[in-house]
Amino acid sequence: MSLRTTDYDYTLPDELIARFPPTARDGARMLVLHREERRIEHCLFSDFERFLLPGDIVVLNDTRVIPARVFSDDGRIELLFLENFSEGGLQRSENGVGQGSETSDSRGEQWKCLVKPGRKMRLGAVVTICGVKGVVVGIEPDGERIIHFEQPIDLDQAGELPIPPYFNRPVDLADGERYQTVFASQRGAVAAPTAGLHFTPELLQRIPHAFLTLHVGVGTFRSVLTEDLSAHRMHAERFRISEKSAVAINAAKRIVAVGTTSARVLETSGLPVCASSGSTEIFIHPPYQPRAVGALLTNFHLPKSTLIMLVSALAGREFVLEAYAEAIRERYRFYSYGDCMLIL
Repeated sequence: MSLRTTDYDYTLPDELIARFPPTARDGARMLVLHREERRIEHCLFSDFERFLLPGDIVVLNDTRVIPARVFSDDGRIELLFLENFSEGGLQRSENGVGQGSETSDSRGEQWKCLVKPGRKMRLGAVVTICGVKGVVVGIEPDGERIIHFEQPIDLDQAGELPIPPYFNRPVDLADGERYQTVFASQRGAVAAPTAGLHFTPELLQRIPHAFLTLHVGVGTFRSVLTEDLSAHRMHAERFRISEKSAVAINAAKRIVAVGTTSARVLETSGLPVCASSGSTEIFIHPPYQPRAVGALLTNFHLPKSTLIMLVSALAGREFVLEAYAEAIRERYRFYSYGDCMLIL
């Protein structure tokens, strides 16, 4: 067990980063980790069903990625739209920074955004998107801007899917379909729950499953900048578990979580799972012991990320890094469009 960030590092050859999706959704390779035996097995995702046991339920995140990456009309500012604050409003802090502003009204809307370059977007700065003027009315401690727009922004018209920067390419037409799961229905994420990208409608028809929603935000992917994991703080992400899903999950003998996002919601809830909605800041890392998740399907994650730390809480840091080294030797494809790992 280690609480040092550097102990979750590894070196990945650049050519193993999957920058495009596989030809078939279910065409990925799957590295299977048998925890009790400390054994690694090489399979295909098409083998996933045979690892399910009677009484299992597969839990998936049905969030849908919004076209959140937007450029200003003059092309000088890039924005990532993170959260719409218009409904319900926010309370303004005493200095007007970090909590929004009372300037919000029914004609417009207020968004939390990441912006580049930040130096051009100070308090009071103006940005125009599709002819709609926005004003920076607040700055969060981590640098996100609260921007009040005079009218609602139509992201479907103005934006594009925010594919990961490590793709190192522009978004293309194929991403519109392949960077969404086939069951994506609840708009609100700025990144896909990538373990779910492998599933097809045909597979879902054959296996017992339930959905929950966690709108993936940038906090999930932020680098851990502290050397001591206990000093790192996750950003809050919104989630929802329906009554129908809670009943199905609680009736199962084992919960197979699809993706770290599903795992975080399930571990936030614990057992029995309750129908609920809210936000979670849970940071799962060793020596955390899972309370709800019995097995996990996940993709391969970036070095020193909170995601590889979560996986290490389930399978052990040394075993996970051993498996990653094996995957690199065997030329698995990594990250969002890459191959996957099943932890049993």
